[in-house]
Amino acid sequence: MLTFEPTKIKDVYIITPKVFGDDRGYFMETFSDQDFQQQGLHYTFVQDNQSSSKQGVLRGLHFQKSHPQAKLVRVLKGEVFDVAVDLRKDSKTYGQYVGVLLSAENKKQLLIPRGFAHGFLVVSDSAEFAYKCDEFYHPEDEGGLKFDDPDVNIAWPKLDCDYILSEKDKLHPSLKDSKITFALEGEK
Repeated sequence: MLTFEPTKIKDVYIITPKVFGDDRGYFMETFSDQDFQQQGLHYTFVQDNQSSSKQGVLRGLHFQKSHPQAKLVRVLKGEVFDVAVDLRKDSKTYGQYVGVLLSAENKKQLLIPRGFAHGFLVVSDSAEFAYKCDEFYHPEDEGGLKFDDPDVNIAWPKLDCDYILSEKDKLHPSLKDSKITFALEGEK
């Protein structure tokens, strides 16, 4: 059984699984289509991805331009600060973000619908990060936003080391310069 906690941005949820533990370890369901359907959330996930990163690695903020992806993200090892930025045209929260600490310990997940930029910062020594997508990855369709865009103003955690970004992530434009918007769910 999954618990769905709404966030300050419509359609973004923090999802917490019920964990069954004893002296052998634990068991939990990380996804149940039945639980999602009961919440009115209709996703067909088509791809699972996983990454491993060291402390200070900041991945993002990423999206696909023509093939936007909904994502269900979680941490298998370590801890990350995970961020979703609303890029949906006409959304009351356009340009705002949700940020949440996800860890192997708290087992929380973040459900990010289509129309968002996504990124995370590794705050533990290392982290293994996994996520489901409802659209396949299209490398030619990549887009991104500056992680430190002053208009979005993400309160990234302070670390004892510098943030480590890929060369590609260092070049992303600001929200103003990207002019990217997505239709709200249900719009054509």
